[in-house]
Amino acid sequence: MRTRAFAKFTGLVLGLLALAGCMGGGGPELPPATFVATQEGPSQDYVIGPLDELSIHVWRNPELSASNIQVRPDGRITIPLVTDMPAVGKTPAMLQEDIRLHLSQFIDQPIVSVTMNRSVGTFSQQVRIIGATAKPASLPYRANMTVLDAMIAVGGLSEFASGNRAKLIRFDPRIGRQREYSLRLNDLLRRGDSKANVMLAPGDVIIIPESVF
Repeated sequence: MRTRAFAKFTGLVLGLLALAGCMGGGGPELPPATFVATQEGPSQDYVIGPLDELSIHVWRNPELSASNIQVRPDGRITIPLVTDMPAVGKTPAMLQEDIRLHLSQFIDQPIVSVTMNRSVGTFSQQVRIIGATAKPASLPYRANMTVLDAMIAVGGLSEFASGNRAKLIRFDPRIGRQREYSLRLNDLLRRGDSKANVMLAPGDVIIIPESVF
């Protein structure tokens, strides 16, 4: 289901890009990333998504704890004494509070912690890279993620990519719609221009066209 949805989304975005190309003109550029990423993995505001993997620890109750629990495609998890609890759409802090409240029916003042082992994220927290790249992909967003990080993850540009005509599509809540920004991926990846490296945000879409011969 996720693969079909992503394919449908990709087709829609490519269609919009083709329309934009016919209209001509490029979007503004984002400011360059000016610091080295130091934080890895999900931030405190990370929202749990389907297929994420997490561990749940109940202090002094190892029989109620569970490691490497994968969120099911229906968005729920099951651990001892907790059956089919919704997890998708919650932060780890929210989920651990819900588990704590549920377990308080059975044990006195439970102390619960939820930690993320592997993050996939909801669609709104993923970064998608499509078009002329080695392996188009949908990547889980992590704190301080840059365009360079994303391009390394997908294996860089393809042979016929027109990297300096790439676009970044980002939803701008201030205006209530998506905005288009220009990327200079050739300058970044083939010339080492660090000024062409920009910060990413959850939900960003990077579209890389092929060269026109």
